[in-house]
Amino acid sequence: MNRILVIDDDKAVLNYFQVLLLQAGRFEVEALADSTKAFDTIDSGGFDLLLLDMDMPGVTGKEVLQHVQKNHPGMEVVIITGVEDVELAVESMKMGAYDYLCKPVDDSRLLTTLDRALERSRLRGEIDKLRNRISLEGLQHKEAFREILTQDRKFLRSLRKVEQIAESDNNVLIWGESGTGKELVARAIHRIGRRRDKPFVAVNSGTFASELFSSEFFGHDKGAFTGAAQAKAGLIEEADGGVLFLDEIGELELPVQSKLLRVLQSGDYFRLGSTRERGADVRVIASTNKNLEAEIEHGRFRRDLYYRLNISSIYMSPLRERKGDVELLAHHFLEIHAKLNDKPIAGISDDVMSLLEAYDYPGNVRELGNIIASAVVLENGRTLGRGSLPAYLVKAVARPGGSVPRDVRKTLDELEAEHIRVVLEHAGGNRTAAAAILGISRVGLLAKMRRFGIVVEPPGRGGGRRPHQVEPPGEEPP
Repeated sequence: MNRILVIDDDKAVLNYFQVLLLQAGRFEVEALADSTKAFDTIDSGGFDLLLLDMDMPGVTGKEVLQHVQKNHPGMEVVIITGVEDVELAVESMKMGAYDYLCKPVDDSRLLTTLDRALERSRLRGEIDKLRNRISLEGLQHKEAFREILTQDRKFLRSLRKVEQIAESDNNVLIWGESGTGKELVARAIHRIGRRRDKPFVAVNSGTFASELFSSEFFGHDKGAFTGAAQAKAGLIEEADGGVLFLDEIGELELPVQSKLLRVLQSGDYFRLGSTRERGADVRVIASTNKNLEAEIEHGRFRRDLYYRLNISSIYMSPLRERKGDVELLAHHFLEIHAKLNDKPIAGISDDVMSLLEAYDYPGNVRELGNIIASAVVLENGRTLGRGSLPAYLVKAVARPGGSVPRDVRKTLDELEAEHIRVVLEHAGGNRTAAAAILGISRVGLLAKMRRFGIVVEPPGRGGGRRPHQVEPPGEEPP
């Protein structure tokens, strides 16, 4: 049974809500008239939803809402107030409130709103449980993989293999498409391995031009060349005792490959301009998005260097092959970017999720993260909608008939937004009439229109007004 805390300075209102909710038979209710005790009561824990008045002496509803957002982000909040203020309603929703209702509130409307808010909380909780229960299941060093999120069984087997490899001191070759997380795995190997307390130095191999390699990789002494005003340690010296991660090793030019091979074979090197031999005590982890065996056949990569690097091998599967990870990662990125952009976006519509799951992701996890980051900036509603997605993604997965496969179950927010659009169209854009049909106040309707990004166009030639979703600026409508 869900626990609800009601905070209102009017004791008559408190009693009314308490009786109504208890009679519904599915809530446990606690009432609080003194808002100065709100923080301590909320912090005591155990509440699923807060029913909150905004206009209170002592501690205001806005202050309570800010406290909940900061300390209890998983708690749903429904605002109830006698003040019909659209700006306040919009501000409350931006601060994380689920809905804003004006007194007097219709009983059935209130109960429906509470049920919907609790359903959203339940769905969000299921995602968190899924993340905690399935993500990284069976791994002994979960903390080492803290930046990786997956529930795919095949990918988890690869990570278990990573744990075994990490405990050795072998050089490692990680291969897979761009954006699959090769550097994240390299860092996990470092965290698990015996060199965990030593440096981890990551470099992009594509930046090594032949003429600069010796200076950057081995370092140089003072006066070694024009402009060398002081001695400089190279990358291999910076990584001494630790791990040197060479990202995209397939981009190294052949002369540079030869110099790297000599270090791996002998374990010794010289700074540029120096005659003193130095030892190279590093574990090398290399990554590539190329087929190095094909590169060898075409004479673009040294076979002997390949064998030196490929003592242990790890394949990173692309996102399109990782079952269930698109949904898990999409919600993860949504949570991150909604918070960064201070937007009250709490869910992803089924339509959008179908599009995301149908896409191939040539840029893999990195591309998915960028898609969600972009969509969050453009989204005006409480649920990530189709209109916020990049046009290229929608076009890439759209089928010949123009339809995209989707689950028949829509989110409650999506259903409500669609119903509001239908009613507004039926009412010819008259918001007062539409509010009457919906059984809510006009200010409540205006707040919901802003929340879902619904606008009413000026009268057209036919004199009617057609409600629509705001399209992201600069994007071609899908």
